[in-house]
Order: sequence, then structure tokens, then C-alpha cells
Amino acid sequence: MHASEPGPPDGPEPPRPPEREELPELPELPEYAERVLDTAERIPPGRVMTYGDIAEWLEEGGPRQVGRVMALYGGAAPWWRVVRADGVLLEGHELRALEHYRAEGTPLREAGRATEGHVPRIDMRRARWDGGEM
Repeated sequence: MHASEPGPPDGPEPPRPPEREELPELPELPEYAERVLDTAERIPPGRVMTYGDIAEWLEEGGPRQVGRVMALYGGAAPWWRVVRADGVLLEGHELRALEHYRAEGTPLREAGRATEGHVPRIDMRRARWDGGEM
């Protein structure tokens, strides 16, 4: 044995760490939810689709079903690009959404003085995407 080679351990071999337990399998994402999220992912930065637009594009469900999918599974998707038809920002997430809209150059309509919280709305006429070139 050369001096650079390790010798036998001085004592008993250290215990091996226990085998890592298998993580429980996550429930499979429903097929409809996958389709909704895929559509949300395709919306270009600076553009939006309404909940109803996505349902119409998929030819399945309606605005409420799309909204439910986004509420349950949409956290990792660009949720701020899926909006209400009137352009009002998602309640409770207005400031986070505004950061995204401003960073992406999404057309906004500044809020009037009478608007609660003075939060702008999305300019739906200019920001709405029809799904072209998907």
C-alpha cells in the first residue's frame, strides 16, 4: 500500500443512510386542465386571453371551468395572461399582475379617480389575443 492510498477504516464501517422512501405519486393532472394550462403557456408576453376565450378555443367547458383550472393548477403558468373579459385585474393579485403587465408591455388603461384603489385595467381592445399562430 502506498502512503497516498487510504488504509482500512479505524473502526466499524459507518451505518449507511436509510433508503429514501418513495414519494407518493401526485394525482395525474386532468386532461382538460393540461389543455387549459398549455393554452395559457402559448399566450405571448404582453397579450391576454379571457377565461371564455380559452374555453371557446378549446371548444370545451366555459369561463368558470377555465377559472377553476387556473385557480387550482395555474400557479406555475403565466396566470396573469388569463383574465376577466372586462379587464379588471385578479382580486388579491393586482400588484403582482401589474408587475408582469408592465414588464411585458401589456396595454393598460389607467384607472380613473373614482376607481377603487386606482388600479389600472387591461386595455382589452389592444391586449386581447385571438390565439393566432398557436
